[in-house]
Amino acid sequence: MFDDPAVWLPFVFAALMGLAILIYVVLDGYDLGVGILFALAEEDEKDRMIAAIGPFWDANETWLVLAVGLLLVAFPAAHGIILGALYLPVALLLLGLILRGVAFEFRAKAHVGWKRLWNRLFFAGSLLSALAQGFMLGMYTLGLAWSAGNVAFAALTAVCVAAGYAMLGGAWLVFKTEGALQVKAARWARLGLIACAIGFAAISAASPLASPRIFAKWFGWPEIALLAPLPLAAGAAFLGLFVLLGRMPLKGDTWSWLPFLGGAAIFLLAFAGLAYSFYPFIVPDRLTIYETASAPESLTVILAGALVVVPVIAGYSALSYWIFRGKAGDLYDH
Repeated sequence: MFDDPAVWLPFVFAALMGLAILIYVVLDGYDLGVGILFALAEEDEKDRMIAAIGPFWDANETWLVLAVGLLLVAFPAAHGIILGALYLPVALLLLGLILRGVAFEFRAKAHVGWKRLWNRLFFAGSLLSALAQGFMLGMYTLGLAWSAGNVAFAALTAVCVAAGYAMLGGAWLVFKTEGALQVKAARWARLGLIACAIGFAAISAASPLASPRIFAKWFGWPEIALLAPLPLAAGAAFLGLFVLLGRMPLKGDTWSWLPFLGGAAIFLLAFAGLAYSFYPFIVPDRLTIYETASAPESLTVILAGALVVVPVIAGYSALSYWIFRGKAGDLYDH
């Protein structure tokens, strides 16, 4: 494998793209989730919620730009097919991200009389972005084919992904806030976890049923024995997090970071299952990463740039989290 660049270079870029998507889903997922939870928060709690994500959300979105950029330059044919098939939800995703970004900035500068409007738009942009991502996941899982049944399934996954992001957002607020808001956040995260579990189960059931190839990968022998720990670990993670959130916050605010780690573990397990199911296909059951990859010479040049860019993105993201560690404080009043 490693003797042939036409084999190992597409694999490396698929792994880099997958890593960027996973990091984006977890990191931007929690700040989208905080925006979704605006619908349940009191007006005087929203500034602290913004303070909990304010230093990080720009850096979190960089991972989405990296993932889409890698898809474009490393797998251009797949980029055209996937984004072409998902044109409408991609447009709605971009609209939601723009609306969220504008509302985030304007709510901090607007007169107090306009702040409520920008808070609502921040919620709307966050919810729209999360729903669009969940819809895209559902359509991708079923092969990108538009039909009434596929759209209905994608609508279910859209709601469940949004709930999963709300769970991550609540878990992040448990870690970053104190007092009554922290107690509420644990309750919100627990409710989101239930809906997230429904989506997890739906996608797990639909993936093998949508493709005989995926069914064979999961239920053939000895694959079923080797992969059994994955769904068992996911079930244990859901149950453990459900129990933990019911006890948060603990005395002395100990282990407040653990719910977010548990939520991230659930998304990691879900991603691992999807990656195993679809590999080596990048366009489900149609085109593999090897069939759609750019020329090895081009990938070699791009890899040299990626080896610089990816550590820089990871480095400044880690630095921002280190500098702004600790509990979030109140923003100043307007």
